[in-house]
Amino acid sequence: MIEAIDVHKSFGDKEVLKGISTVFEKGKTNLIIGQSGSGKTVLLKSLVGLHDVTSGDIRYDGNSFLELNNKSKKRLRQDIGMLFQGSALFDSLTVEENIRFPLDMFTDWSMEKRRERANFCIDRVNLENANAKFPSEISGGMQKRVAIARAIALNPKYLFCDEPNSGLDPRTSIVIDELIHEITVEFGMTTIVNTHDMNSVMGIGENIVFIYKGEKLWEGTKDDIFHVQNKALEDFIFASKLFKKVRDNNGK
Repeated sequence: MIEAIDVHKSFGDKEVLKGISTVFEKGKTNLIIGQSGSGKTVLLKSLVGLHDVTSGDIRYDGNSFLELNNKSKKRLRQDIGMLFQGSALFDSLTVEENIRFPLDMFTDWSMEKRRERANFCIDRVNLENANAKFPSEISGGMQKRVAIARAIALNPKYLFCDEPNSGLDPRTSIVIDELIHEITVEFGMTTIVNTHDMNSVMGIGENIVFIYKGEKLWEGTKDDIFHVQNKALEDFIFASKLFKKVRDNNGK
């Protein structure tokens, strides 16, 4: 579980986050949604420690991240997996080497054990026979699977995903969403997904936080979201004609 408690973040005179409080639950896919410029990326980076908050607190399983010393923060970061928007794979490394990278960096395991763990992750994301391929030799969807496998290599307690479906076709996006949800439940992780994709919201949105101009305007589940009386959220959801049709059909 990760808690944000009255989190404020400013850059100079500009306040980007304005007192956000919420709880991201363990074993669920927690989504942060909002338009570009709403502050959702700043919130995600603040939660993971890439931004220092101006005021407020962030707690990991009850422990204040802000009160940890550098050694404790380093230890906590080894419990964090990160899935970046552009996959962020190393072009010069093979699939197996990319996945093994955090194991090489942060463990003193034998090479045999590191390869065994890398291959477990490869199998878990259905990338059989891809070990020796380079990122340029595989599709965008496969690259995203490699990035997920690398993110879970250290068996993290917490998984952060920044726009995981960026650049993917709708069918591949669904596959990636389902994979993120499956490993969240399977490994009991606290997963936080930053997205503006309404298909992701309706597919895996077990706990959804809507950010608007730096404030939390709504929180709920995918089952609640069509029944909300909030103009900013309605404008965000129903920007797509498809979801307007879903709303109209639900209202009948």
